[in-house]
Amino acid sequence: MEAAATRCYRHPSYETYVSCTRCDRYICPDCMREAAVGHHCVECVKEGQRSVRRARRVFGGAASMATTPVVTYALMGLNVLAYVAEVAVPSLVDRSAVLGAALVDAQGEHYYYEGAVFPGYELIGIADGEWYRLLTGAFLHLPPDASFGVMHLVFNMLSLWNLGRAVEVQLGRARYLALYLLSAVGGSVLVYAVAPDTVTVGASGAVFGLGAAYHIISRRLGRDMRAVNRLLTGLLLWLVVSAWFTSWQGHLGGLLTGALVTWFLAYAPARFKTTPAQIGGGLILLCLFAVVVASKTATLTGAGGA
Repeated sequence: MEAAATRCYRHPSYETYVSCTRCDRYICPDCMREAAVGHHCVECVKEGQRSVRRARRVFGGAASMATTPVVTYALMGLNVLAYVAEVAVPSLVDRSAVLGAALVDAQGEHYYYEGAVFPGYELIGIADGEWYRLLTGAFLHLPPDASFGVMHLVFNMLSLWNLGRAVEVQLGRARYLALYLLSAVGGSVLVYAVAPDTVTVGASGAVFGLGAAYHIISRRLGRDMRAVNRLLTGLLLWLVVSAWFTSWQGHLGGLLTGALVTWFLAYAPARFKTTPAQIGGGLILLCLFAVVVASKTATLTGAGGA
């Protein structure tokens, strides 16, 4: 006697005699998924994937086979585009550079701010609520007609290229981007706190943060530190030289921020290696930056008024 025809549970119009080795439901070729023994149906495969714990990096990110440094490429592209924009519109630097406090007259001339705004002058800078300068200044560079000019951009991008690729692969894209931006802001915050009348531009603070991250990551992974230190020595030499043209405060702030963030990612207890805990740590750091900026603003603007 011929056996009754069976049909696929997902495609009833398809006759089949093959069943899932896990749930015994009949499946057609479109629903078959190769397994160690026999075939599994689509639902059983999905259920199995949910129960498999994803591997994670040492620093908390999910392990991935992707090695293309997409974020590094994007950051380099943004820096280059910002440079083209400031060459086309020179006033962009005045409006977006890191500047704590200055007075500007009707002709656009800048003067030192000494705690009071006089008639005919206007207070500008972070002290006047332009907090965006803490980040935008990190994507601008010295204009072509300045000392060192375009080389400021070129050497920063070379440093970003060398360090960014290695750090991004280890931290993962999201954590790497957070590290870069926090280091950039940290450098700007120290400039504002120590030298609020200084006009600063450049990605050096963020690159310094990557340099600190690369050192800590290499130690955490047990790498040969002699090779690591040779690379970092060249980087530090360039950044020390560039400090003559930009701001050592921005470099130091980026270095300290990058070291703090990466130390937390590398050496914090296991319970802090989760994504929510690391996001919380980043928010706490941002709140600390905000307190420093608000305190400095109160100090600068409390001495006088318009």
